[in-house]
Amino acid sequence: MKPKTQKDEVLLHLITYGTITSLEAIKEYGITRLADKIYLLRKEGFDISSELVKFKNRYGNTSSYATYKFY
Repeated sequence: MKPKTQKDEVLLHLITYGTITSLEAIKEYGITRLADKIYLLRKEGFDISSELVKFKNRYGNTSSYATYKFY
């Protein structure tokens, strides 16, 4: 059965793979507001943690992105 909403897409991805990032959400599902979908899932009672991953961007500056993990 195909998920009906973007929130359902994110939940299915988390159940299947365990984690998701904004870049994965954009590439795989065209979801540009991942944090909103995570907020809604948490509000429904799903246990989803977030971890900030730091990296150097193309200009050499430190930046970060969130990885969301489903338990």
